[in-house]
Amino acid sequence: MNSLPVSVTALTPVRAEPRDDAEQVTQALAGEPLWVEEERDGWLRVRTAYGYPGWVQAAGGADVLAAARAYLGTRYEWGGMSERGIDCSGLVHMAYRQSGRFVPRDAHEQEEAGKRVEEPRPGDLVTYGDDSADHVAFWLGGGRILHATDREGVHTVLEEDEPESLRSRRRRFVRL
Repeated sequence: MNSLPVSVTALTPVRAEPRDDAEQVTQALAGEPLWVEEERDGWLRVRTAYGYPGWVQAAGGADVLAAARAYLGTRYEWGGMSERGIDCSGLVHMAYRQSGRFVPRDAHEQEEAGKRVEEPRPGDLVTYGDDSADHVAFWLGGGRILHATDREGVHTVLEEDEPESLRSRRRRFVRL
């Protein structure tokens, strides 16, 4: 797994082992950056900014999807990262950021940072493009996606059945 920074959104116990009853070795304060070294059964092995190792509970895909859904109806804006306008990779970046994880900004970087999966779960990413990823969406399951799109007649963040124009350009599913 790539070492990605995350940031906790509240005071969070850092445990010696990936269990709720394991010894607390330190605490991570809200906003404190942590670097993920491993993921196991809903836990992240992290290293604090001051080098302290330990385990914290991972935020689930549902948290990321809830953050992304807060942007539903937001107009598409190339390079945008706010509720005033947002693009596809900005939506992914901001949804993860609001869930306490920092991920790369652009679709191809998000694809590279993730672990390729064959059987996606809701909250995983699906990437599209020819030579490299130029579009990214959240996979909802059942052939549905959540994304910011700027195609003819549609310029907004929405949930929809995966359009054939995207499905034909699908590259891979990745889990961050």
